[in-house]
Amino acid sequence: MLPLLALVLLSGCATGPSTKITRYAWVTGLKPEKVERYEYLHAHPWPAVSQRIKACHIQNYSIYEREINGQVYLFSYLEYTGTNFEADMQLMAADPETQRWWKETDPCQQPLPEAAARGKIWSDAREVFHLP
Repeated sequence: MLPLLALVLLSGCATGPSTKITRYAWVTGLKPEKVERYEYLHAHPWPAVSQRIKACHIQNYSIYEREINGQVYLFSYLEYTGTNFEADMQLMAADPETQRWWKETDPCQQPLPEAAARGKIWSDAREVFHLP
């Protein structure tokens, strides 16, 4: 019974936990007419989406909002504790509830030009300092 329980618990993600933490950050724009909707969605996150994020070894996930010169931007930060980020992100992207969530949030966002050129919403941010 114990091996079956372990298999069920691990089936929601691609890899097991790691002792290493990798930090990721991204930035994107937020359409002015969609700010209220985006804030509402994130004030009421869907439990299945939050569970999927955690199952894929993501912790300390935050999204910040900032207006600069009349344009609203989102800054996203997370810590990844798994061993295969790409595989975990593929599992997340294949999740039907996450796909449904993204259909709500993606239209709110305004990708930066380099991300839009790659068909992406979020642009990678490079870490220049970290104080452990």
